[in-house]
Amino acid sequence: MNDEPLRKAVRRGLADEVADRVRDAILDGRFPPGAPLREVDLAESLGVSRGAVREGLARLEHEGLIRTGWHRPTTVVAASAVDVEEVYRVRAALDRLAAVTAMRRATPEQLDGLDRLVDGMAAELAAGAGVPRLLALDMAFHDRVYEAAGNGRLTAAWQAVRSQVFLFQLQRVSLARGRYRALVVDEHRELARLLRAGGDAEELGRLAAEHVDAARRSLLALLAEAGGGETGDGEAGGAAAGGAAGGG
Repeated sequence: MNDEPLRKAVRRGLADEVADRVRDAILDGRFPPGAPLREVDLAESLGVSRGAVREGLARLEHEGLIRTGWHRPTTVVAASAVDVEEVYRVRAALDRLAAVTAMRRATPEQLDGLDRLVDGMAAELAAGAGVPRLLALDMAFHDRVYEAAGNGRLTAAWQAVRSQVFLFQLQRVSLARGRYRALVVDEHRELARLLRAGGDAEELGRLAAEHVDAARRSLLALLAEAGGGETGDGEAGGAAAGGAAGGG
């Protein structure tokens, strides 16, 4: 056994704080997709050095929230059809596994927590809550499903795409003009019901995947309507014809 002491833990630094603040602002809709992020402005607003801002933005680039490059402005990611296909197909596979595993492992307290989140969505919707608040509850619901599944590696895989999912959902909802709000409560209530029922794992897995796939089709259709380019698989036209749906 090597008795050499471990290196001292590094304290949380300003770059992490910058990343947290800017991430929150992006996911609150203060910096919409495509918006520029200027180091000098952020440094002044946050009261930190440009170096700390640069490091913080590097963390967000790693998360897939921003794009930057040599002699190119740093901007919030605006979803392309390729981005949508990749992120949502990965998420559908992860959500299916999380739901089926959670159905076997969830405690009554965890199931009650899911019901409370759905009730919270309904209350916020009735009170006229803004999209970022509804999306935060939506994401919290799925976080709880992963927590109930109790698989650390599965949760880590979810966390790797979570920020992008939130951002793309924000973009989808802003384009959908109310269609998300009409579906979000019912879709999540049905997922919570099936998780509690503990019956047909295949049906639950199918619903969990379709919940995500409907969101994928919706965003592809909305991007096409907005002139976002080719979808890559020709599905956007069909989705648009059927209506942009899915709570996600």
